Amino acid sequence: MSKTVIYEVEVMFGDCDPAGIVFFPNFSKWMDASSLNFFVKCGVPPWRELVKTTGIIGTPLVEIHTKFFKPATYGERLQVHTSVEEWRAKVLIQKHVVMRGEDILCEGRETRAICVRVPGEDRIKAIPIPEDIKAKCL
Repeated sequence: MSKTVIYEVEVMFGDCDPAGIVFFPNFSKWMDASSLNFFVKCGVPPWRELVKTTGIIGTPLVEIHTKFFKPATYGERLQVHTSVEEWRAKVLIQKHVVMRGEDILCEGRETRAICVRVPGEDRIKAIPIPEDIKAKCL
């Protein structure tokens, strides 16, 4: 397992559908923001710095699964609890639990790859997860 980092979100009116319920893609947006926040809070340098020193451009999303349990509405403060559930050779599985106090609103799992640009080509590729990044997150 890894550290768990909490990212706080204030739900705005514009995050909701006409019924006043958070529009479901916003949960993915908040989980994505929490993913980056996780690495920063664990002490991993920002991707814009790592690209200069290691070539790592970030952790593109490969797959996502989300389960919804309860709705949220504007004016509420939510907490996204993020951790790495599994480390594989070239990808990691991040778990996000979105909560309002003690209530679990949704859970999401993201598969992310650590990637670099392919020299001379217009594409990126996954690389083995660097041990120093993994160690900071444990």
